[in-house]
Amino acid sequence: MRKTAIFFLIFAVYHLRCNTTMSEQQPYRTAFHFQPPQNWMNDPNGPMYYNGVYHLFYQYNPSGPLFSDQMYWAHSVSYDLINWIPLDLAFSPTESFDNNSCWSGSATILPGNKPVMLYTGIDSENRQVQNMAVPKDLSDPYLREWIKYTGNPIINLPDGIQPDDFRDPTTAWLAEDGKWRIIVGSQKDKMGIAFLYQSEDFVNWTKFDSPLHKVSGTGIWECPDFFPVWIDSKKGVDTSVMNPRVKHVLKVGLFDYAKDFYMIGNYSPEKENYVPQNELTLSTLRYDYGKYYASKSFFDPVKNRRVLMAWVNESDSQADDIAKGWSGLHSFPRSLWLDQNQKQLVQWPIEEIEMLHENEVSILDKKLEGGSLHEVVGITASQADVKISFKLSNLEEAEELDPSWIDDPQLTCSEKDASNKGQFGPFGLLALASNDLTEQTAIFFQVFQNNGRYVVLMCSDQSRSSTKSGIDKTTYGAFVDIDPQQDEISLRTLIDHSIIESFGGGGKTCITARAHPTLAIGKEARLLIFNNGTESVVISKLSAWSVKKALINVEESISCTDQ
Repeated sequence: MRKTAIFFLIFAVYHLRCNTTMSEQQPYRTAFHFQPPQNWMNDPNGPMYYNGVYHLFYQYNPSGPLFSDQMYWAHSVSYDLINWIPLDLAFSPTESFDNNSCWSGSATILPGNKPVMLYTGIDSENRQVQNMAVPKDLSDPYLREWIKYTGNPIINLPDGIQPDDFRDPTTAWLAEDGKWRIIVGSQKDKMGIAFLYQSEDFVNWTKFDSPLHKVSGTGIWECPDFFPVWIDSKKGVDTSVMNPRVKHVLKVGLFDYAKDFYMIGNYSPEKENYVPQNELTLSTLRYDYGKYYASKSFFDPVKNRRVLMAWVNESDSQADDIAKGWSGLHSFPRSLWLDQNQKQLVQWPIEEIEMLHENEVSILDKKLEGGSLHEVVGITASQADVKISFKLSNLEEAEELDPSWIDDPQLTCSEKDASNKGQFGPFGLLALASNDLTEQTAIFFQVFQNNGRYVVLMCSDQSRSSTKSGIDKTTYGAFVDIDPQQDEISLRTLIDHSIIESFGGGGKTCITARAHPTLAIGKEARLLIFNNGTESVVISKLSAWSVKKALINVEESISCTDQ
């Protein structure tokens, strides 16, 4: 408790000293999203809760702001998943089994409360192999030092698999037969594969005769995740829980598309059989339909929840990354559970964000006529948490959905962007908007009729996010599985200088975007509600807050020089 109190005292001082300097010196650095003070970062690795402390490891290049052929594991710890303390590097590429990089992996807590890491090493012959490491001193609350197992690699490259197609072991699960299981991502002839391995002692692993799952034409599967979810609760489930009340999620990252896709299905450890209820295709379920990749989840036993985080890469150029001295950040942690319909997952920012809330503003039952704008004032628009619900009537006036739009909602959002005048929509938020609206990122909905029912399309339009050229301004889109006749259309958006995370329909559809404005920076940014449809909509409720700056990797940045 004493260390926690000191930590938050430092936070109070840091907040006062540093909160005003970030926009001036580094306008795209974030205030409450995880990132190191400098250099390149990507995948979250081995997140876990252990003896009162949350641990986050991540892919890191200590030598500069670009990806390297020598990758390390960096390590930070937290008491609340919001404020983070940096530690020394956890893994460095020093041994024959990982001297060409320490790539991604996962944590497992073994019986006796003993954490262990499995990770991919690029060995001296540039083969991807799986390695193990354990903490040097379990009495150290931060687990600062790790020892690599002298018998590494514990899993070698399978026969017939290319040297660079075998990576990212998952958190292990223990079945009733006393054997541990993990999966490792791979491919053969463009068939994505989740190889299944079993072990009785966590050291000697045997590949099962058949993969847990495979799908042709999908390419390499990386950063896989496999975990149970309750069919009747929002609470989380430990990875080894197996009973009739759970379904299993298999998430895979498709390297060729840099997107995370998932399936929901039934798993039988007796048969080592996984049967998804939705097969993997490029139009299948995704955690997030924007910039969101290499995600990793873990079970949090303190709050009985599953927590998800992911790498969010930059939208500007490598030259920009070199100039600013850093690249990449992590999404804000999300709670994750199975929707009541058991057809998809639901995600929501973890409740700890409320620690950072201040300056709440509210709007109730405000009619927004077609073609109108309403500015949200009284909060810091570049650093905000916004919840809004829209109520619609006269839905019979909605335009018909073109059947060709169903297969590619992202293209539909690009063609029918925020400036398009439909009937019900576009309506939503303009985030990081400049005074003259030259710059704006629009997060919005459109409602259509389709075969006697109504369809809700959610879009995140970055086409006008910056006056700067040479950056990625892709527009993203996906449908939201709600009935606007029965339900209000809700949106929650986290805005943090250069990242915008949006949650539609209570978290059924999520879209993360990056923006690099040149005008809508810091205090110059505005937040507005808009309706470009011909039909009016009602803002039934809006709640918005400024979000205070979190203390993230403060020991390296307490001087504010890196902000």
